[in-house]
Amino acid sequence: MSLYPLKFKPRYVKKMWGGRKIEKILGKSPPPGPIGESWELYDFPPGVVDESHDWISSEVAEGPLAGKTLHELVREFGKDLYGDIPLVGPHGQFPILIKFLDAREDLSVQVHPDEAYAKANPGAHLKNEAWYIVHADPGSRLLNGLKPGITRESFAKAISAGSVESTIQSIPAKIGDCFYLPSGTVHALGAGILAAEVQTPSDTTYRVFDFNRIDPSTGKLRTLHIEQAMKCIDFAAPAPPKPTAPQLAQCDYFSIRKVELKKGGKTSNPSGEPIVLMFIEGKGRMMSVEFKRGDTILLPAALKEATVIADEDSLWLEVKLRRVPA
Repeated sequence: MSLYPLKFKPRYVKKMWGGRKIEKILGKSPPPGPIGESWELYDFPPGVVDESHDWISSEVAEGPLAGKTLHELVREFGKDLYGDIPLVGPHGQFPILIKFLDAREDLSVQVHPDEAYAKANPGAHLKNEAWYIVHADPGSRLLNGLKPGITRESFAKAISAGSVESTIQSIPAKIGDCFYLPSGTVHALGAGILAAEVQTPSDTTYRVFDFNRIDPSTGKLRTLHIEQAMKCIDFAAPAPPKPTAPQLAQCDYFSIRKVELKKGGKTSNPSGEPIVLMFIEGKGRMMSVEFKRGDTILLPAALKEATVIADEDSLWLEVKLRRVPA
């Protein structure tokens, strides 16, 4: 059976800070309730997500391979699917996680572990990520990186005083902006933002401050992870640079490029490597597969080339995986 451009069924994740923009703006069909995340492309071994005993992996939505999971495709097609990109860990995990995030409320102020911390602490996983702002309500902002001069000592005092937010750079959220968040960066997605997220496949998050939010399931303040977070924060990191289009982000694990195509236009994706396309605007076709706003498509390495035809003015994020050691 031949590979083709692959669309997968989203995995909707309810969050107390979530909303309905994934439905209203992207046109998806999540279940009722506050939906914070739509996992578009994911592959996790047993025990990592929700203490599952089985793999949690994207399911192909349509075509001859419908019903198969991403991990099954990894095993069945091997390098025809992922090319020369190294898989993650001994289980052979697909090395990218793609999401949409809907922040009806502020997310917690948080940090993710780097490779050294993850290796020294079983159960922790490296997480580098990037946000592309799909929609931003008027006045919305995000927190990204410590302000100049903030030290470990002054940050610890801010935690005790409940003034963590005052130590972090507040940035107005604008549609089309992209922010790369390497591990060790203190950050928070702000209320009113719908973002496309590209990240290494990890769900390890350490909360530093949560705006004194009550967890409705317990009636208590949400758990913080101060000790772990203080070990992960990079207090020497410089202020993150502002990216310029079309290259929006690049690190050792992935790169993101913005692509725009006018109605009636066509463009080829010469490949030989796996490429993920996140469609932010428009609709069109690619081989036998149709796309619209909110769709995510994986182009397997074996395709070599896939031509996109735009039926409307279209914009998408082209995500390429980097060749780094597993």
